[in-house]
Amino acid sequence: MRVAKAIVLSDAEHTTLTKWSRGRSTPARVVLRARIVLAAATGKRNDEIATAFGCTRRTVGTWRNRFVRDRLAGIEKDEPRGGRFPKVRAAKEAEILRKTTREKPANATHWSTRSMAKAVGVSKATVQRIWRDHGLKPHLVKSFKVSNDPRFVEKVVDVVGLYLNPPEHALVLSCDEKSQIQALDRTQKSLPLYPGRLGTLTHDYQRHGTTTLFAAIEVAAGKVIAECMARHRHQEWLKFLRKIDAETPPELDLHLIVDNYATHKHPKVQRWLARHKRFQMHFTPTSSSWLNLVERWFRDITERRLRRGVFKSVGQLEQAIRDYIDHHNTNPKGFAWTAKADAILAKVRRARAALDRIPSE
Repeated sequence: MRVAKAIVLSDAEHTTLTKWSRGRSTPARVVLRARIVLAAATGKRNDEIATAFGCTRRTVGTWRNRFVRDRLAGIEKDEPRGGRFPKVRAAKEAEILRKTTREKPANATHWSTRSMAKAVGVSKATVQRIWRDHGLKPHLVKSFKVSNDPRFVEKVVDVVGLYLNPPEHALVLSCDEKSQIQALDRTQKSLPLYPGRLGTLTHDYQRHGTTTLFAAIEVAAGKVIAECMARHRHQEWLKFLRKIDAETPPELDLHLIVDNYATHKHPKVQRWLARHKRFQMHFTPTSSSWLNLVERWFRDITERRLRRGVFKSVGQLEQAIRDYIDHHNTNPKGFAWTAKADAILAKVRRARAALDRIPSE
């Protein structure tokens, strides 16, 4: 009579197996193996375990023996399986990779699995496997822009220097406008969220006007100074500068980081700044909004309050924005910039060199 091999677990092994047996993200096959080993460690026979988990005695014996031999590694990873050599893939893989990375189909901007399979003469499953193994996703594209600002280096060093080494007796404020925020009202009521179903929003909507949000965030403290206005001309920018002037300690210098929008450089704005010496303007390079920290805060308010909001008027929209800002300012958190200017400039140099190597279309 054959006797199943006894299993004795260490504390660490028992903890890991218990975690695997209960993990929602653990593969189902590993969950079953972990449960088999845990049951075997209690002294149960293979037939009892097989009945309890709805599998065969052979399956229980396989994973009991595998654990005795290889411990946790034996049940976490599958051993290589047999099978014939994939001759079709070996013959076509290089061609698929070459066409994917260097060519485009005649009637489209990118390859699909079906168009590539037809062009090369293989199944779409073969194309899928090759793309997956090489990390290729022709259907996806990521946007980018390398700044061509002739003063790029100077501006990066200036702005990053303010983030990393802010001047004493001064506030560093990251400023910008979020224009054309729409007050959107859905055409039908939304269905509520409950287990097993997502919340819903109708795809169509009614527009009730727009507003522009002017915002300045104190980089060190995270406090936001903001104002909603109907337009974003130099008149509104001047009004916002006066608001900043009134809501900050008068004894501190103010260093404002802004983009190159023409409103920020209007002659009337320049004359106002000349009369208010504590304001110092620092301009980010063109096409470099990522260097302005207020853009991160705009992303947050968009994701958390605006994108899924329902507003029946501009007034309701602006009140929601003010409520969000008031809530933010009750417990503000400063921004910690970590990227140094040298690292940014080196990355941009590599990007420009890569662009220079690409032939013009």
